[in-house]
Amino acid sequence: MPKEADLYPPIKAYLQQQGYEVKGEVGAADVVGRKGDDVVIVELKTGFSLALFHQGIERLSVTDNVYLAVPAGGKNKALKANVKLARRAGLGVMTVRLRDGLIEVLADPGPYAARQSKKKKTRLLRAFDRLQGDPNAGGATRHGIVTGYRQDALRCARFLAVHGPSKGAQVKEWAEVPLATRIMADDHYGWFTRVERGVYALTDAGRKGLADYGDV
Repeated sequence: MPKEADLYPPIKAYLQQQGYEVKGEVGAADVVGRKGDDVVIVELKTGFSLALFHQGIERLSVTDNVYLAVPAGGKNKALKANVKLARRAGLGVMTVRLRDGLIEVLADPGPYAARQSKKKKTRLLRAFDRLQGDPNAGGATRHGIVTGYRQDALRCARFLAVHGPSKGAQVKEWAEVPLATRIMADDHYGWFTRVERGVYALTDAGRKGLADYGDV
C-alpha cells in the first residue's frame, strides 16, 4: 500500500520545475512551495477522504493556491466526482503515478461557478410533475423509492385488474396514462403480458404488485 511519504518526492520535483523552493511538513501543511511571495500548498493523502477536503479548505486561509494530491489509479467515476467537489471548494487536484512519479494536474485552484443545466432541470421538473402526491415523503418508503413511472404502471395494472385484458389505447384514455401501451409492452416489472396485438393482460406478478403497492 502506498504511503503519503511516497507522494512527496515527485510532487517536490514537480514544484521545483515550476520554480518553487519546496519544503515538507511546514506547520500544519504537508507540502509548501514558495516563489517570492507566491505560496502553494499541497495536502497529501493515499485516497480522497472528508479529512483531506477539510485540510485543503483550512489551507485556503493561507493561500489561494491549494492542491489535494492522491495516488493515480482511482476509479474514474469516483475520481471525477471528487475533482468536481474540489473545484466547487476552490481547490486544485493532482495525482501521482507512483511507478514513475508522473504528476497529472486534474484541476487548478480558483473560484468555481456552477453552470446550470437546462436539460437536467427540465428532466427534474418533468419527474416532479409526473409523480402523483408525495409517496416517498422525502425518503424511501417500505417499497423503496416510488417513481412516476411505477405509479403509471400501477394505474395500468389497476385498470386491467378491474376490466380484464384491454387495448393499450383504452388503458391510455381511461386510466389517463399517456404512455400506457409503451409501459405494458416494455413490461419492466413483469406485470403485463400481451394476449394479442395491442391487447394486454395482468400477470400474477402484476396482481402481487398491486397488493404490495396498495398504499401508494
